[in-house]
Amino acid sequence: MTISPLAGKPAPKEMLIDAARLEREYFERRPDLDDPEQLVIFGTSGHRGSPLRGSFTEAHILAITQAICDYRKTRGTDGPLYMGKDTHALSGPAQWTALEVLAANGVQTIIQQRDGVTPTPVISHAILVYNRSRTEHLADGIVVTPSHNPPEDGGFKYNPTHGGPADVDVTQWVENRADELLRDGNRGVRRMRLEEAYRADTTHLQDYAPAYVKDLRNVVDMDAIRAARLKLAVDPLGGAAVHYWEPINAIYRLDVVNPKVDPTFSFMTVDHDGKIRMDCSSPYAMARLIGLKDEYRVAFANDPDSDRHGIVTPSAGLMNPNHYLAVAISYLLAHRPDWPPHVAIGKTVVSSSMIDRVVEKLRCRLYEVPVGFKWFVPGLFDGSCCFGGEESAGASFLRHDGSVWTTDKDGPIMDLLAAEITARTGKDPGEHYNALTAEFGTPLYTRIDAPATPEQKLKLEKLSPGAVKESTLAGEPIIAKLSLAPGNDPPIDGEQRSGRRRPSSRTRPSDMNADSRPVAPPPFPPDYRASGILLQVASLPSSYGIGDVGRVALA
Repeated sequence: MTISPLAGKPAPKEMLIDAARLEREYFERRPDLDDPEQLVIFGTSGHRGSPLRGSFTEAHILAITQAICDYRKTRGTDGPLYMGKDTHALSGPAQWTALEVLAANGVQTIIQQRDGVTPTPVISHAILVYNRSRTEHLADGIVVTPSHNPPEDGGFKYNPTHGGPADVDVTQWVENRADELLRDGNRGVRRMRLEEAYRADTTHLQDYAPAYVKDLRNVVDMDAIRAARLKLAVDPLGGAAVHYWEPINAIYRLDVVNPKVDPTFSFMTVDHDGKIRMDCSSPYAMARLIGLKDEYRVAFANDPDSDRHGIVTPSAGLMNPNHYLAVAISYLLAHRPDWPPHVAIGKTVVSSSMIDRVVEKLRCRLYEVPVGFKWFVPGLFDGSCCFGGEESAGASFLRHDGSVWTTDKDGPIMDLLAAEITARTGKDPGEHYNALTAEFGTPLYTRIDAPATPEQKLKLEKLSPGAVKESTLAGEPIIAKLSLAPGNDPPIDGEQRSGRRRPSSRTRPSDMNADSRPVAPPPFPPDYRASGILLQVASLPSSYGIGDVGRVALA
């Protein structure tokens, strides 16, 4: 992977977006419906794109919002819809568009007062709190965010009544209906003027923050954090959490080192590829906070919609997300006595097999699923899965009493958990991970991203284990070829569905070599692309190891 000479450096002025032009393009540009890339592509993370590419425009949001309204009717969902947005330049205009459609369809819609911003986990939390003890007139939600994507991007996602990311049956329905509306010139979209939508008796302004902040003590030991009087810092990276860390800071004494909100994200350091990207797991995007690592006991950050976390400690610098997941799981299983004894730990197949070792040692159950947080939603919702975490720095876990907190990724609680771990044990998460490697060995992590065209992606989706004829990988024998996730059997890319199952009692056998030593991975052959097949090799580490997954490599 080529590293840009600008990586880790402040973004130059010529790299910044023209926010006024971007908004103008959003309202004026019309998508080319003959270009598949400009149609609605509504996955688990919703629809993402940019007006500059014709893939995120007012026309798209009109169609998607009407499709969501139509979907709600088919499901009998008639409770309030909680809507939030992040700080990307396009999130405000997209929320205005959505409100025009929601009001015209008579949907009771709740938005943050004073045109404010709202983190993704806060919307999930609001939905679940409202739906608690209800069996009808349930709430759902929309979050307007492209997550950590560059400033010129927009995003729009739907969370059904379970509060988490929509599953494939929902997203496919919304996508098909939205594209149908688009192709018909959006003539089937009901809409009213924005001024009328704001005055409509179905539009309600609310401050989401107090309920969420007050409830944090029921999922994280906030009293221990306050009593320890640790020197802590947080960088919201200009995202929606900035207005949440301020009230948390007032109670628990945190330093908010970067309170700036700027839709150009001019305060960011450039990511590895020369783009501005608010990725709290990237050492290049996190360069400023990493530079403060020795000034604080623990520092942390979130991406713009606050569903991801980044943990910085004096002992480790910016922690690899896989490493922190292993530490968090190890700690939680030992410090949540009121959790039911038979709950499972959820991980994606490309997360560290260090997690397998921790879970096996503590005699807990492992639930290994495809890529995508949606696979954790049923277990988090009913309490059968106490923790769900992805290698991409997204996770959530149950309340102290074993009930659901959020069914979407929650960056703030993962940040605060790092402070709790340090407060209660006297060691930061980096030190805890060093102890795990002393016990289980040091795994490797290498991630290589390669672009793929829609045609290539279609071919990759159809690959099966039989398509892999090689018997060795990086000099090691392949002993298994997996295309289905061990925990629940869907394809490991998470894009197809073969039914849901609750976490099983199955635990993977140990596949970690405690004597492994780091080696520099060779470059991928130029004709390789991610195929959605896991190849299990005989020993660790594989030079092509992806996702720090022990004897499993992705080819």
